[in-house]
Formats: sequence, structure tokens, C-alpha cells
Amino acid sequence: MDALNSFYSSVDGVLFNKSTNTLIQCPGGKTGTYMIPNSVTSIGDDAFSDCTSLTNVTIPNSVTTIGYGAFSYCTNLSSVTIPNSVTSIGSYAFYYCTSLSSVTIPNSVTSIGSSAFYYCTSLSSVTIPNSVTSIGSYAFSYCTNLSSVTIPNSVTSIRSYAFESCTSLSSVTIGNSVTSIGNSAFYNCTSLSSVTIPNSVTSIGSSAFESCTSLSSVTIPNSVTASEVCVLLLHQLERDNGGCAQLLL
Repeated sequence: MDALNSFYSSVDGVLFNKSTNTLIQCPGGKTGTYMIPNSVTSIGDDAFSDCTSLTNVTIPNSVTTIGYGAFSYCTNLSSVTIPNSVTSIGSYAFYYCTSLSSVTIPNSVTSIGSSAFYYCTSLSSVTIPNSVTSIGSYAFSYCTNLSSVTIPNSVTSIRSYAFESCTSLSSVTIGNSVTSIGNSAFYNCTSLSSVTIPNSVTSIGSSAFESCTSLSSVTIPNSVTASEVCVLLLHQLERDNGGCAQLLL
């Protein structure tokens, strides 16, 4: 990049805006470990998309936002540390990061965007802090190695398909501030054996637990107003478990 360019700058082949506070584009050929400069406050949309040889990225404490699709299709990215400065993780941020094995989301993050960790098939553990208020649609869909998740008390809604096809998910703790569980939120979580839904929940979307073939017990509180969903759940449990099911209302 020409040093006289009025709008953009380049450092080690990576494209930034002129003031280097926004990382715009990392070249697809970047390999190994990359440390984002301390001047950066925003990782732009698709900034690292398709950097398939990148294995580790260090995000400095200066960064506050991770943009749409920022690390999508970084198929060899195995480790990433999200600093306490980050307040939002954009939709599709780590989409198809199939080598990403663990993620710690800091207490500064308030929202996890839709499809943020979609198809992170190596993701075995994730820590969702008490600062998060919403988990977006498809946020953890097809995280087939994820075995347990605790949804903190700060979360008020679990959006549609949030944990769809997390086939190793055997344990779910739902915080007592969740008011709604979206359509197909836990669809095809075939290892999930029991669920306790807290008193804060007033609505459960259609097919929320469909094809959860190991699910034998569900406790639904009186706060749930959509009674037809309760009937649907009972029929679903009977179908998925060969007519042997327990539904506690």
C-alpha cells in the first residue's frame, strides 16, 4: 500500500484503515500465528475470512468489536483468546472454524450473534459469562463435540436453532432469567437426557427439543403459557423414545 494513500495503510501485508484502528483484511495466505496490533479497536467484517492456514490469533485489549464473519472458514484456527475489552461478537464471527476446540467469552460481552460459532465441530467447551443477555439464532449449531453448556442468569432469550444438532450435548443448565426458548433451539441434540426449564420461561418454540432421542424427562414450569407446546413436547417425547416418556408440568 502506497504510504501516501489517504484512506488505507498496510502493516506486514495486512490491510488497515489509515489510522490503523480498524483491521480490514488479512490476506488468505497468512500462516501460523498472528498478533493484531494494539492500535486496533475493531476487527472488520470478513477480516480473516478464509485464512485457512492461520492457527492462532492474539486479539489485544484495545479491540471492542469482532465483525460479521471476521474469522469465518478459518479451518485451522485452533486457539483464540477474546479479551475483556470486546462487547459484542458479530454474526458468523467464527463460522466453520472446524479446529477451534475451546472458547472463553469474557464478562464484557453482552451479545453472541447469530451463527457466531456455527459448525465449530471441534468445540468441546464454551464459557458464557453473566454479561451475555442473548444467544443468537444458530449461535452454536452443529458444534457436535460440545458436551455441556451453562446458560447464565443474565440471558433472557435462547433464539431459534441456537444449539441445533449439538449431538454430544448431554448437559444443559438454563438460567432463571430466560423467558423464551426459540423454535428448534435444541433440535437433534441426541445425547440430551433431561432438561429442567426454569420458572422464568413463558414460551417454548415449536420443535424446541425435537429429535432429542435420549430425552426421557422434561420439567416445564407453570409459567409457560403456550399449553399447546406442552402437548407437542409430550407427543415428541413419546415418538422419540418409543412411547416411554415422562413430562412434568
